[in-house]
Amino acid sequence: MTPIRFADESHRQGLSAALKAVRRRRGRTAAEVAEVMGMPLRSYEHFEAGQGRFDFDKVRRFAEVLEADPFAILTAVQIAAPAFAARCADNKMMLALLIRLEEFQRELGETVADLDPALVLAELGEAFGRMDRELRRRARLEERPADYFP
Repeated sequence: MTPIRFADESHRQGLSAALKAVRRRRGRTAAEVAEVMGMPLRSYEHFEAGQGRFDFDKVRRFAEVLEADPFAILTAVQIAAPAFAARCADNKMMLALLIRLEEFQRELGETVADLDPALVLAELGEAFGRMDRELRRRARLEERPADYFP
C-alpha cells in the first residue's frame, strides 16, 4: 500500500489524538507500544504524532498490538471525534459494520447502486436508535437491585 499524506493539519492532529486515546485506554506507554510494534521509540512518537506519510499498515499494526479497531481509528479522524477510536477498541464497532456491509454488498451486487441515500440514512438511523434504546434499557436494569426482575 502506498502511503498518502493527510489533506490538512486537522487530520494529522485527529490521528494523533485517536492513537493516543486508544493507547491510553489500554494503559500502555508509547515506549511499550513502540517495542511491541518493533519500532524505535522516536519513529513511534513520530507516527503517534501524525507526522509524515499516512500508512494504513502501521495503523492496522497499532490496532492489532492494542487489540483495537483500525477502522474506528480512521473513522475517528474523519468525524473529528478521537475518543470514538478508544470507545470502539473493545466492541470493534467499525470492523463489525464493515463486515456486515461486505456481506450486504455481496448479497445485493449491482443493485447496491440503486439504493437511495435517504433510505440508507433512515435505515441506519433506525438501527442506531435501536442500539441506543437497548443500551439505555441495560443501564436502567443495572441500577436496579440484583434480585429485582419484573
